[in-house]
Amino acid sequence: MKQKKWIALTAILVLSLILSACGSKDTSSSGQSSNGNNKEELSGKIVIGGSTALQPLAAAAAAEFMKEHPKVQIEVQGGGSGAGLSEVSNGNFDIGMSDVFAESKSNIDASQLKDYKVAVVGMTAAVNKEAGIKKLSKEDLIKVFTGKVKNWSEVGGKNVKITLVNRPDGSGTRATFDEFALDKQTPAEGITQDSSNTVKKIVNETPGAIGYLALSYFNDDSIVKLAIDGTDATEDNVASGKFPVWAYEHMYTKGDPKPLVKAFIDYMMADPVQSNIVPAQGYLSVTKMQVERNAEGKLTNK
Repeated sequence: MKQKKWIALTAILVLSLILSACGSKDTSSSGQSSNGNNKEELSGKIVIGGSTALQPLAAAAAAEFMKEHPKVQIEVQGGGSGAGLSEVSNGNFDIGMSDVFAESKSNIDASQLKDYKVAVVGMTAAVNKEAGIKKLSKEDLIKVFTGKVKNWSEVGGKNVKITLVNRPDGSGTRATFDEFALDKQTPAEGITQDSSNTVKKIVNETPGAIGYLALSYFNDDSIVKLAIDGTDATEDNVASGKFPVWAYEHMYTKGDPKPLVKAFIDYMMADPVQSNIVPAQGYLSVTKMQVERNAEGKLTNK
């Protein structure tokens, strides 16, 4: 009799466990959202900062990501590539944006960071319309930025004084422009401004001003997009390697990213962003590049 009771109790216990397991499959812990999709409902906050050249793309992608995941908050701020790398290294940013490889910064331990190349950005000089200049040889461009030429009339433009608009030392845009447009020569003193939007405003409003910007900022006719050595600063010329002033747009994490951060980076690398948001914001998808560049600046064909 006791044996029969024990068997009955065992059967009831097993049945209870089975029913409990079945019931748990209907709860949200399975990863299904309340609308029946198989997508896990993401929540939390991501702080992204650094390169102002990458900022518009990151902000546009973040806005779309938050529409799909209403419980996620993404804060995108600038500050420059140097800040992006140092702050992600210090744990203050979840994602650090940079126009340069972490290996190029002596104060950054690149071995601690994980690199995601999310796009390519072309850059060129931005010139005030009153300068009367649309193209320059690299030789003359270097003369302009090193202060050897002080009036646009000396290089085929109008009789207008040249005003330089530079970026601070930590700027990835400056590092890229100095290396690939100025052959690593140091620019003369001028107005120093880190924000790309502010650089564009200054160049537009200051007669004879010249600065440099990512191609994504030439989205109207308020400033002149300078051709260099007879080559226009276009996406096709960047992709083929004909126009040399470009950089990868990096998103760095400190070690492997947390699940929410990884979900956003995966979203950045996915086809909907790479094929739609990236070109719409004036960037190039890495997949479109016919050449590639390493941390030492060496260019090779793919």
